[in-house]
Amino acid sequence: MRAHASVLHLDLDAFFAAVEQRDKPSLRGKPVVVGGVGGRGVVSTASYEARVYGVRSAMSTREARARCPHAAYLSGRFEAYRSTSAKVMAVLRDCSPLVEPLSLDEAFVDLAQAGLPDLEVATVTALAEEIRARVREATGGLTASVGIASSKFLAKIASDLRKPDGLVVIEPGTELALLRPLHVSVIPGVGPATVERLRRAGVHTVEELERVSQDELVRLVGKAQGQGLFQLARAEDDRPVVADRETKSVSVEGTYEHDLTDRLQMSAIVTRQAGEVAKRLRSSGLSGRTVTIKVRLYDFTTLNRSSTLPAPTDDPATIARLARALLEDLDTSGGVRLLGVGVSGLADWIQEDLFAATGEDDTPDTGTTADEPAPEEPEQAGARWRNATWAPGMDVVHAEHGRGWVWGSGKGVVTVRFETAETPPGPVRTFRADDPGLERWRPPSEEQPAEQ
Repeated sequence: MRAHASVLHLDLDAFFAAVEQRDKPSLRGKPVVVGGVGGRGVVSTASYEARVYGVRSAMSTREARARCPHAAYLSGRFEAYRSTSAKVMAVLRDCSPLVEPLSLDEAFVDLAQAGLPDLEVATVTALAEEIRARVREATGGLTASVGIASSKFLAKIASDLRKPDGLVVIEPGTELALLRPLHVSVIPGVGPATVERLRRAGVHTVEELERVSQDELVRLVGKAQGQGLFQLARAEDDRPVVADRETKSVSVEGTYEHDLTDRLQMSAIVTRQAGEVAKRLRSSGLSGRTVTIKVRLYDFTTLNRSSTLPAPTDDPATIARLARALLEDLDTSGGVRLLGVGVSGLADWIQEDLFAATGEDDTPDTGTTADEPAPEEPEQAGARWRNATWAPGMDVVHAEHGRGWVWGSGKGVVTVRFETAETPPGPVRTFRADDPGLERWRPPSEEQPAEQ
């Protein structure tokens, strides 16, 4: 560990749902669930109002609706999340040159490189309060929970202790005193299966874990995890904060609170992850030849399987088809704790992929993964396609009524609530799905170039 509490971890609170509540005044203070809205959809993020009813990430949307039927179920708007995240990361990089983003809504910051006069607790606390205020201002009111400690491990734990909108600084010398009473599940990678194994060995708290020898931990949970648990139980973590590096691959993965066992659900998750990977490739002007899936089983065994194409692609259907095929070859009957899809062998050019799937039935459902919203589809002509793309939560604009968002759609109609982040809660109107006056709205920076 460092001699000073100089590693900061920032985590935006219920990020996707918070962005939706910010941009949709009628949803403020009400339950909001972002994720797949189809029959096999998965919850990505639940607002704190929805969590009161037991809704959580990685839960099936079907179960979430049963627990909280009055919540707003939205399919997600990745561009809104990405642009908001960029503002947060800009605030962090203005404070320190060493910022390590972990996802859209969280990052580590090395305060030792922040140019502070000292690294005393009062100094880093003041900077953290300034960062939280600047994040709130830059994002239009979003809150962030922050932890500061002498290591990455402890900083991340600290940021979880007073959610939402909290700040915890673990003073040097107090790390073990804070850590020991906590349940073992606070340690990253300790999910339900590992918790159960430790429980059977009489281990419930970090203090009890600290008393177990390394050899015994290896016997209980395997070599890699056993060695890691032995170190973290003693607050030993010397990993540095690593700033952005050259992109060698693009990937999306999610770790789930409860092991996944439903093959259809897993197939839907990797399909949505493939779509998000494709979207990120396209936004960076990249393509890739090798599709890889990462699967961590219930016993913490991690499997990686890859398939390489004859030419690079950024096609979501192609990436999804290969990812699902790779998943089908694995035995996941015991349960899966992590799923991920990645593309490597990157290039800055695309060749028409003769093997790309073209039919709509290639995608199992219209939901999202447990950690990312569904990728947005390109505009196409025709009432059938327009009706299919009116996803709940989508930004739209009407020639007569102005800007709003899709409340719901189906059976040839679409219902819109007309409001924005800058207006009071607005009225609701219903239109034919092919109403020529209604179209998707994009911020000016997202406008697509005209076709040649």
